[in-house]
Parts: sequence; C-alpha cells; structure tokens
Amino acid sequence: MLPGQGYPWWQDYQPVSYQLSGRRGDRAAFASMVQTCHNAGVKIFVDAVINHMAGGGSTGNGSAGSTYSHYAYPAVPYGNDDFHHCGRNGNDDIANYGDRWEVQNCELVDLSDLKTESSYVRGKLTGYLSDLVSLGVDGFRVDAAKHMPAADMAAIIDPIPGDPYIYSEVIEGGSGEPTPEEYTGIGDVTEFRYGDTVSNAFRNGSLSNLNTLASSMRLASGDAVAFIDNHDTQRNGRNVLTYKNGSAYDLAEAFMIAYPYGVPAVMSSFTFSNADAGPPASSNGTTNAVTCGSGWECEHRERTTANMVGLRNAAAGAAVTNWWSNGNDQIAFGRGSAAYVAFNRSGSVLSRTFQTSLPAGTYCDVMSGDANGTSCTGSTYAVNSAGQVTATVPANGVLALHINARTSGTTTCSTAAISIAANATTTWGQNVFIVGNTAALGNWNPASAVALSSASYPVWTGTVNLPIGTSVEYKYIKKEGSTVIWESDPNRTRTTPSTSPCTATWTDQWR
Repeated sequence: MLPGQGYPWWQDYQPVSYQLSGRRGDRAAFASMVQTCHNAGVKIFVDAVINHMAGGGSTGNGSAGSTYSHYAYPAVPYGNDDFHHCGRNGNDDIANYGDRWEVQNCELVDLSDLKTESSYVRGKLTGYLSDLVSLGVDGFRVDAAKHMPAADMAAIIDPIPGDPYIYSEVIEGGSGEPTPEEYTGIGDVTEFRYGDTVSNAFRNGSLSNLNTLASSMRLASGDAVAFIDNHDTQRNGRNVLTYKNGSAYDLAEAFMIAYPYGVPAVMSSFTFSNADAGPPASSNGTTNAVTCGSGWECEHRERTTANMVGLRNAAAGAAVTNWWSNGNDQIAFGRGSAAYVAFNRSGSVLSRTFQTSLPAGTYCDVMSGDANGTSCTGSTYAVNSAGQVTATVPANGVLALHINARTSGTTTCSTAAISIAANATTTWGQNVFIVGNTAALGNWNPASAVALSSASYPVWTGTVNLPIGTSVEYKYIKKEGSTVIWESDPNRTRTTPSTSPCTATWTDQWR
C-alpha cells in the first residue's frame, strides 16, 4: 500500500503475499463476487502477477497486514535465494532489452524478480493460481510474461487443476527480445499491434485498408487477444485511442467486436488526469463501489460495445463477406448470412444501398435501438430477397444488423451455442473433454477434443458452437498427459436446434 503516493493504480502490480486481501475487499468478498458473476453467466479471469514481487524501494506492511522488505516476503515465504540478482547494471534493472538474458533475469523497474526456474518458486506460484481456481476462477492474464521463459511459465501453469483459460501479456519488442510466438503454446497472447493499427485508422478516418488487418498482425487470429486500449496503453504514451477520444474510440471498439480477429478484450476503466492515479477511493485507499459517471467510465456499457456483443455471438464462425469501402473513411462488411455492419467515420451522413448476404426480413439497427421480439426501440431496415438494404448511417456512427435482432421473418442462426454440463469424477491431473463427429468437436480426434472447465466440479462445463439442425454424435473422454480414457459405448446422439434462440444445454453423466 502506497498512501504517500496517493495509492497509485500500479501498487496492485507489486505483490507482497498471495493473500486475497486488498483495496477491493477480502477473500470472502472475492469468492462471493466470483459466484455472483458465474450466476449471471460471467467468467472471471485474474490478472496474475507471477514474475516479481514488490520493488526494493518500499518496505512495511502489505494490504493484508503482512510485513515485507526487499527480497524478503515472509507471508509466502520467499527469501533472498528465491530471486534473480543479475548483477549487471548496478541496481539489477534491465538495461538492454535486446539482451534476452537480461529481460528474463534482471529486474523490471526495480521489482524483485522471482527465480521461476526454481522448483520451490514454481510450487508457490502453482499453489497460488490453483487456490484461485478452487474459488471458481476461470482463467488468467499472465502479467509481464515475456520476462519469464516460456518453459518456466508452462511448468507453473500445467499443474493447475482443470483447464483455465490463459493469455499472456507479451509486448512485441526489437531484435533479441522474447517474441509473442514463444508463448502461444501456453495459451493466447496479447497482440499489441492491434490497438495501434485500429486506433490509427479510426483516429485518421482511414478505414479502407482494414480488410487486410489480419495480415498486418504479428499473431494468427487463433492465438491473439485483440484490444484497442488497456490499463497500460491508456497511460504510457502508446498513442492508442481511449475513452478520452469519444466517438472515434467507440467506433474502434465496435469494429473490434464485429470483425473476426482474435479474442476481443473490452476496456472498462476509471477516469484520470494523472496517469498514476488509482481508482475512485476513500481516504484510506479502499476502492469505491462502481457508480458509472462517478469517476468510473464504464466503457463496456456503451451501445457500441454492449449491443455489438450480440452481433458477434450471432455471427460466431462466419467469415467477412461483402466488403465495401468508399476508399477512405466509410466501410461496410458482412459476417456471412448472420450479420452486416457499416462504419462512417466522416462528418457527413452516409446513405446508400448495401449488398449483404442476410436473409430477407426487417432488422433492428442495434446501434440505434434494442430488439424486443417483433419490435425495435430504434431504426429498422428491410432487407429484400436479393440481400440488399437501403440504409442511413449517421456521421461518426455505425449501422449494425444481425439475424437475432429481426422484427419480421423467421429468425435463424448460423450456429447453435450448446452448453455442456457433464458430471464426471476424476483423479488428480485428469481433465475432461468432449469429442465427436463434427469439426467443432475434433472429428473424433482426442488431440482436438474440446476442453471442459472444472470450475463447477464434479460437473465439467463448457460451450461449443455446432451446426444448426444437425444430428451430432459425441462422447466424453478423460485425459492425463498422453493417456486417454473413453466413455463406454454407444456414442451419445443429440440434434442441435435450428431456430432462435439457437441454444441448448446438454446435461450428461459419465458412463
């Protein structure tokens, strides 16, 4: 805790123990939050700081009351031998980012660098993350991942029970630095090029080349976490769009969710003028409850974000189709027969007839209103039998149509979202997967089976998008290393739904 510095945001990135007690509450409050979020269909991913502990410039008591000093964190416990002491630069800080050894063995801005090759340190870190999983945590963002060798990270993460979602923070650097690709075998990886590229396009109104976006990224779509801004880039001068840029930022967020590249990460932040400022808080540093507009920006509640999520879900798996551009600041594209969007970054209204692949019907523009059965609180547009729609997009605005927001016509879906709930007991180290006769279920190949989460053990859960109106054969398997245990015969058989809401829950008992 750093009261003398006004409780800055970055104090959270200087752990002194693995006790769950801080400016936002204690262990019981955290566990309650996880359960409340799960009940609302929301997963929880923890920002895991496992590369380092608090820096040498601070000593005293941590937020949970534990004492600490440089290289001594008795609540874990860690001592001097559990840290790297690179001895190259006087203060042990990284001086040459082109030197891989320094990046992974010297200190990141004076933060005590954990010896992640040590079996003792690995055990402590695995235990910390496993404890969080036991409270229902669904996955982790691994902070400062490139400052740890990928092999060390894998050794820490692989023993965690269940199958938590992992994504690593790896900032692309210059020659000699660890690369983002080195970490894709562990999970997804942050794609920092994305925010730069999309921010520049929407800041300058030069949208026409965004159809080649994926080819300009470092990572393949299946390995990437895409984001316009995050807590660092909002503040560190990277020149990405943020909430302070108004409509340009809103349009960029909407594009990220509509366009099929990577896993989109949406920012929800607090306002600031001082880049070091912490969240809205009382005088003792305790974070205030969120009330949007009272220091909390709540970007995720903007229509350009919240309503675009429904479009992304409706279009899951569909490629970009019917790309159109005016060569500059206006673009439009479809997502197969499931969705269509148009972006207008100009200062004038855009009115034209767009060619889509949507089925005929009357659609709610979810950027101007909400669909409610056969009505819409905003503008509606008719798509004719040829897939054409004549529409108006406001200046610095968006048009967004999708098949689950229609006021007339039979609502169909491109895929069916199937929630899996399989009751299966396992031994330590085993995980449960679903495999079947479709590509989405691995075509019976155990190596391509879909992993299920143990967060609700002994019920293993997950969601898979399967072809609509299709008879699917499947089984559950248990995997531990190279060992695969199959359920007994016969294959299970179910038919996926073909009409709205195109969802179903398959509840099974291991046999």
